[in-house]
Amino acid sequence: MKKMISVILCIVLMLTPSMFAGAIPEDMPAETSEALLAVNTSAEVDVHAKSYVLMDVNTGTLLAASNEHQRLYPASVTKIMTLLLVCEAINAGKLSFDEILTCSETAAEKGGSQIWLKPGEEMTVRELLKAAAVYSANDACTLLGEAVAGSEAAFAELMNDRAEKLGMADTHFDNCTGLDDDTTTHLTSAYDVALMSRALLQIDYITDFTTIWMDELRGGDTQLVNTNRLIRFYPGATGLKTGTTSKAGCCVSATAERDGLGLIAVVMGAAGSNDRFNGARALLDYGFANYEIFRPELDAGSYGTVRVCHGEQSEVALYTEKSQDVLLSKGAVKDVAQKVELAEQIDAPVNKGQPLGHVVFYAGDDKIAQYALRAACDVPAITFFSALLRILRSVRTENI
Repeated sequence: MKKMISVILCIVLMLTPSMFAGAIPEDMPAETSEALLAVNTSAEVDVHAKSYVLMDVNTGTLLAASNEHQRLYPASVTKIMTLLLVCEAINAGKLSFDEILTCSETAAEKGGSQIWLKPGEEMTVRELLKAAAVYSANDACTLLGEAVAGSEAAFAELMNDRAEKLGMADTHFDNCTGLDDDTTTHLTSAYDVALMSRALLQIDYITDFTTIWMDELRGGDTQLVNTNRLIRFYPGATGLKTGTTSKAGCCVSATAERDGLGLIAVVMGAAGSNDRFNGARALLDYGFANYEIFRPELDAGSYGTVRVCHGEQSEVALYTEKSQDVLLSKGAVKDVAQKVELAEQIDAPVNKGQPLGHVVFYAGDDKIAQYALRAACDVPAITFFSALLRILRSVRTENI
């Protein structure tokens, strides 16, 4: 009789909510990673142009800017959006690198920078993409746009749709080349150019094209030299696109990466080519001198487990989502530390993904990132019968 009473009491205790379960913060955030640093977008950088922007590729943080939303003619910097849409079509299986395209009359008639395609001439998507990225070929861009959308006009509509999705509020495209003799509405801003540049850099193979300094087509009959001389002369340069017309002046979206820090320097409306490249170089130098990237190392296994009260199992493991890069002021990485805040125990039932704590990263006294620690699996609440079975098994083991 005493043994039966003891069993019943044990079951009652197992099913009674714990008075000592650790409290879970009600404001537990989803996985986040934000750089909480003061950014001086009015920093004095020696740039002689109508507008400019310096943006971090990893986080999209604006690091320096002047007249960044002024609407200007972009010239061939337009082709960043053209390249983005073509690459996205390749990734979606609508085009392939080895697919052969036949030049149309419309594409062959394009003026400006070109590889002199002739009507009926055949060339692969890979070759045309190289011609567009390296040599800024208007005929190659037009042919690629026709392959994606059927016509240049239809492709321009896709460009504007994509610009809207990227938040490019200052932008309207009339064509895929940036030729502006017959338009007053083909406009964008330095800020919007940085946005589409950042999107293009998400295409993992694009820098295979944009970092080419010299190459050739037609078995060596056509020589290609990159219009962006920073590719050859600036350490870490990855691209991205130049542009020049009488309306636009000299423009460039120059990108570079060092030690995990990727930067986009956009210069619009410079009076000369030297001004745009010197301005881009000054912006990139400023960014690399003043900022760095920190990549939090998250190992949920090192944070232990959380005890589960009244559950089918006594503890639950943890997991976190993949960490994101954090932009910090130069030198701040050495001061980064982490603090783990975790519930000591939790009442069942526990749902997979349920927040049970978080790990916070600090640079000195500044909080720079926070990630939730979540339950790695479901833990159902124990029932009367499962509790009884567990106790009976325990009693039987003791008797043996």
